[in-house]
Amino acid sequence: MRSPRQQTAARRTAVLSRRAVLATVPVALAALVAAAGPAAAGTNGSSGVGDPYFPLAGNGGYHVRHYGLTLHYDTGTRKLRGKAVLTARATQRLARFDLDFKGLDVTGLTVDGNAAGFSRNGQELLVTPRHALRDGQDFKVTVTYQGTPKSVTDPDGSADGWIRTDDGAFVAGEPQGAMTWFPANNHPRDKSSYDITVTVPQGRTAVSNGVLLGQSTAHGETTFRWRQSEPMAAYLATATVGKFKVERYTTRDGIQVYNAVDSRESSAAAPVLKKLPSVLDWESKVFGPYPFRAAGSIVDHAHSVGYALETQSRPVYDRAPDLSTLVHENAHQWFGDSVSLTTWKDIWLNEGFATYAEWLYSEQHGGDSAQKTFDGLYARPASNSLWAFPPGNPGSGAHIFDTPVYDRGAMALHELRRAVGDFTFFRILRAWAAEHRDGHGTTDRFVKLAERESGKDLHTLFNTWLYQPGKPGRS
Repeated sequence: MRSPRQQTAARRTAVLSRRAVLATVPVALAALVAAAGPAAAGTNGSSGVGDPYFPLAGNGGYHVRHYGLTLHYDTGTRKLRGKAVLTARATQRLARFDLDFKGLDVTGLTVDGNAAGFSRNGQELLVTPRHALRDGQDFKVTVTYQGTPKSVTDPDGSADGWIRTDDGAFVAGEPQGAMTWFPANNHPRDKSSYDITVTVPQGRTAVSNGVLLGQSTAHGETTFRWRQSEPMAAYLATATVGKFKVERYTTRDGIQVYNAVDSRESSAAAPVLKKLPSVLDWESKVFGPYPFRAAGSIVDHAHSVGYALETQSRPVYDRAPDLSTLVHENAHQWFGDSVSLTTWKDIWLNEGFATYAEWLYSEQHGGDSAQKTFDGLYARPASNSLWAFPPGNPGSGAHIFDTPVYDRGAMALHELRRAVGDFTFFRILRAWAAEHRDGHGTTDRFVKLAERESGKDLHTLFNTWLYQPGKPGRS
């Protein structure tokens, strides 16, 4: 993700764009709490996974293996109808469980085909199945819903989720917004595969994640069927709708590219998007094989949104991106999407890595060296916002997209590079992406991997650059 603050503070683009647990399982289970009577002690799934910054995000007691989402969006009335089928497995005995779901009205809910009880409590949809679920039991939750989706306001004041545009919707869910358009287990710890089908008025395009399986038009409406096979966190799902010019092709490595560009942004976007294959090729050489079957870009005309997001396999931009933003968001496909967070406190593992990818790209394509970029940042006085807090502990959800996470996070990686040398440093990056592919990482795991690959004690380096307050001294 990229935000205006990062772009200004770290020479980012003129584009006002914000960037954006070892379990596997994301999105939605909708629900009803009721007829089965009070739950037995110790059999309710928790209403959050214990994230220190977003305590209600995600849910305990189950893992979603797959989301099947069928959506109908009327761009005239702004009404959304949806059906979410979640295929899940209980990880404890469950007399009741929660789903993250906010704003839309539930019109029906079943668990394994049987009507279930439900109630609402803020962002929580509490579901009581007719029969308690056994630990290890596979089950299926089907939720039907409708209404006018609205975005949520994040702790930093920005909006995410289903955001209205003049011709459709800009759908970007980091960190909380998935629950505005489908019932979800909405935390990066829970990753799943997805099938997303979206029907919109003829003339509009609905763009989602992964591979386009097909589209068809009938009775004045067009239906788009998308499949994201690799595991994905709920916040990385999109169903962006608008009037787009579409470009499709396959790279020499077999990656299926789908670009959707608002015509008002096409002239500015074209020269940058033309470089996407070469950017992916370069990133694959540096970080290891591209982790997904599909790639591409969604370039909307939604300047008020103020950010871009690394939606999995197909980043979404609020306007034509510059080259640095394109490099950043696609680097996230490795760092953030394929290798996901275990807690939002470790956000530097996403943003610091994607920012350092920009430095590396510049260095290897005739621009400033990473050392020169580092030196320019380090020259800022101790009172500068760059040193406001350590990137390994932003302190709250309000700061996870602030300058220190991006730039000081990248500076920590540069210090690692200086300490271990280029050969070992790039081996560490590739090992991180390979060993945690389709899974999760933590700062502690990254430090241990770096020490293993380098044979060095790196505790002091990481403690200084990730956790000590204030401006670090030069080594």
